[in-house]
Amino acid sequence: MTDKTNEIKYVPGMYAGRAKKRMNTAEMAGQYIREWETKRLAAIKKKELAARVNNCISFSRKIGVGALEIADLVAQRAGLRVVDREILEHIATDSDLKQTTVDFFDERHPGVMSNFGAMLFGEKSFTMGDYMRHLITSVYSIADDSPTIFVGRATHLILPRDRVLAVRFISSKEHRVKRVAGILDMGEAAAEKKLVAEDKRQSEFFKKNLKKKDASPYEFDLVINRDYITEAGWAADLVEQAYKLKFANT
Repeated sequence: MTDKTNEIKYVPGMYAGRAKKRMNTAEMAGQYIREWETKRLAAIKKKELAARVNNCISFSRKIGVGALEIADLVAQRAGLRVVDREILEHIATDSDLKQTTVDFFDERHPGVMSNFGAMLFGEKSFTMGDYMRHLITSVYSIADDSPTIFVGRATHLILPRDRVLAVRFISSKEHRVKRVAGILDMGEAAAEKKLVAEDKRQSEFFKKNLKKKDASPYEFDLVINRDYITEAGWAADLVEQAYKLKFANT
């Protein structure tokens, strides 16, 4: 097995067969923008600007555990769509898309942004940056439009807690390294190096944007350890059932 450390970039969410099943990030983001605009125009016509966030699922994970593969399985079974970190990053940083989501959010959720500082950071002195503001507007706009499975970016802390099933995926480093090494067809030492870099980026996101070191297990409805729930289908079964039960009466 060759060392391809410098040849292949590991993108969180990679798994066998994914590229053939999904549109690219820009195409998916563009599709969401068109859906938002259609919904916005329909709401204006009916004079129904008030919004209600759909019931969603939020996946938080250690990089490399296979959360996106599970998300795709749940989405197929439950009729939800999947929005991963790449899509959220694209929407939150693209200048044209940022303005669209801000306009949509402000129109559909007036006054909500002002409450986020206290909700996310409590009594801590913290100034929310532009990136976090645009991330919040993106997540709300997507959740407003359709029931969604979000993967990454602490979306369980952004959405109303009674409208989200929050799931945390964990595993040993050994499990993650073996999985990434298999996906990229490389040695485990090279795979571990890539995971260390991704873990550092994830940690920096939490520290910079949420003043947190990591996600606490107490924030979630369900924590799944992939060392023991080894099959993606098993994990998908658990998540799908939990989603149905939590929102059975809503």
